[in-house]
Amino acid sequence: MKAEQNKMVGVDYKLTVDGQIADQSRPGQPLEFIFGTGMLLPKFEAAIEGKEPGDKVSFTLSPADGYGELIPEAIVDLPKNIFMVDGKVAEDILFEGSQVPMSDAQGNRMMGIVKEVGEETVKMDFNHPMAGKTLNFEVEVVSVRDVTPEDLQGHCSCGSCGGDHDCGGGDHDGHCNCH
Repeated sequence: MKAEQNKMVGVDYKLTVDGQIADQSRPGQPLEFIFGTGMLLPKFEAAIEGKEPGDKVSFTLSPADGYGELIPEAIVDLPKNIFMVDGKVAEDILFEGSQVPMSDAQGNRMMGIVKEVGEETVKMDFNHPMAGKTLNFEVEVVSVRDVTPEDLQGHCSCGSCGGDHDCGGGDHDGHCNCH
């Protein structure tokens, strides 16, 4: 069976960014997704379309085909006092590299990365962590099957839930956000 529209596809993958492994599937826990439903990057799916279990492919996605270019306007200085909890600044989350869930004025949830902590302000980056990055993938298709009713219940089966991935709700579109 081939990887094609509305098939459940399982892949083992390794993502390398800037010469470092940025993400990879765990042994025996392939990333599973319904092909063609927008769960993964379109060019990722295009690279494995028509592949069968056992097929391997390596490909590179430019920032435009991955998570986009860095948007300078998405890096902002926020008043430090908005990070107050019970009358005190939440110092435990305010350190360089910390990911902080936040909401904008319309109530949209977003993840910000602390870039710098000053006396009165905190520089936050709301770009996707992989924005501006060239993504190098090594992928092996390990399974292709028909979709079952259980598959349609919207869970993420990347094997990474509970780890450092955001599989609970994905990012802006509610899709699996395994990579």
